[in-house]
Amino acid sequence: MAVAINGRDDGSLEVAHAPRWVKVLDQTRCIGCHACTTACKSENDVPVGVSRTYVKSVDIGHFPNARRAFQVTRCNQCEDAPCVTACPTRAMYRRPDGIVDFDKSVCIGCKACMAACPYDAIFINPEDHSAEKCNFCAHRLEVGLEPACVVVCPTQAILVGDLNDPTSAVARVVQREAVAVRRPEKHTRPGLYYKGAHQATLDPLAAERPEGGIFAWSQMQTGPGIVHSGHPRKHGTTTSSAAAVISYDVAHQLPWGWRVSLYTWTKGVAAGAYLVPVLLAVFGYINWSSTLLRFVGPAVALAFLGVTGSLLIWDLKHPFRFYLIFTRHQWRSWLVRGSMILGAFAGVVVAQFLASAADSVTASKVLAGFGIPIGLMASVYTAYLFAQARGRDLWQSPVLGPHLGVEALLAGSGALLPAAAVLEHSAVHGLEVLLAFSAAAHLLLRIAEVTPHHPTAQARLAAREMTHGRYAVWFWVGAAALAIGVTTPFVGWWAGVVALVGLMPHEHSYVQAAQAVPLA
Repeated sequence: MAVAINGRDDGSLEVAHAPRWVKVLDQTRCIGCHACTTACKSENDVPVGVSRTYVKSVDIGHFPNARRAFQVTRCNQCEDAPCVTACPTRAMYRRPDGIVDFDKSVCIGCKACMAACPYDAIFINPEDHSAEKCNFCAHRLEVGLEPACVVVCPTQAILVGDLNDPTSAVARVVQREAVAVRRPEKHTRPGLYYKGAHQATLDPLAAERPEGGIFAWSQMQTGPGIVHSGHPRKHGTTTSSAAAVISYDVAHQLPWGWRVSLYTWTKGVAAGAYLVPVLLAVFGYINWSSTLLRFVGPAVALAFLGVTGSLLIWDLKHPFRFYLIFTRHQWRSWLVRGSMILGAFAGVVVAQFLASAADSVTASKVLAGFGIPIGLMASVYTAYLFAQARGRDLWQSPVLGPHLGVEALLAGSGALLPAAAVLEHSAVHGLEVLLAFSAAAHLLLRIAEVTPHHPTAQARLAAREMTHGRYAVWFWVGAAALAIGVTTPFVGWWAGVVALVGLMPHEHSYVQAAQAVPLA
């Protein structure tokens, strides 16, 4: 805690502590009037369809012993904010006074902050296409005013103050009364405390989701990219031990859609197309003058690297600001680190082309010493990128990195097999065997990810969404194609191509299912 010593007019000394702004939401006082939501929209010019703060309601119990509980939902102002860590351009940042704020002028719209937030508190403003959330009305605090939501709350259910000041109302509540934070297991150390909140409101899976998307006063939009709070009802049975049902909620969009799913596939092909022939040459299965090694592999790698970069830029809400990743980078973000790795990988592949054009075997061997680790990093860094999304429990898997490495070998083998069948038949059998083993390993690793009893309800629900829910068709079509790939040495190179193509829907199911679990 920062401390300053100031002199008073009477000559005595005063110790001034740096403030730590926090909020206390007293749910025993909240009446669900939504005044905070409307005041926030008015004060901050929040467009229709998105909210910095909203009031969620849950009906608890059975008639006649039933009641409605409310929860004010917004940014948790974390001390260890995942959105700040994930943001590649420092558009999300934590101020010295504890407020997690944002700078729209340098936001590239990558949605990494949305994916990273365990509380689903960040959205993309549909008018300016930048990330936005509650920031405590920092512009008001700076001139001595309370946030708009505090001013309009008719029951004084919202308290804002300095946690480091023991005389403040928030400090007295937090230090002396029973309060709770959302998802403490994520270790974000939230600055948003709930007093008197029911677990059915704090946990997004503790209450049931209404069937058909019908809520109080509204019928929610449904679709594959829409997420509602609550646990889905299965076969007409009650899934909630709290005997509670969501009565009002705000729908959320999945941060990363099909472009990110496709990027994981194209990046795997790019990394594998370079790694596979180099590894085969290192282990003596092909010679260093192989056409696959000298020209075909690098050509395929560069082509798919180009597609990968295009997909990543296309997915940005501010695509013309993509250069900020390099000029205003925040090194803790794996989006930045991954971009640098892909850039280094592209340099190695171009150098491989030049060495091949110069017919220098020695240069190719030296480049392999750099290219193999960089290529492996290019194939597996996405595991670390996904791991920064702390709220997506399915992605917090220790086998995801090895899985992506195996996927690169599978994709590279499948991409090179047709060329080998035409240009270098002697390499076909080695590629077929490598593809068969990598396809089998891929399936085994996927089984290891989805079949165990996951430690969290979020991971279990995500796994179910992938194998039996809205993404099941993608998952099983891909699994069938990978199973065909295992037979490649026996039925021919075309089976490997089937596995390569089938890998796309399989990866799509994994990327989307992890985001389909409600976090708010």
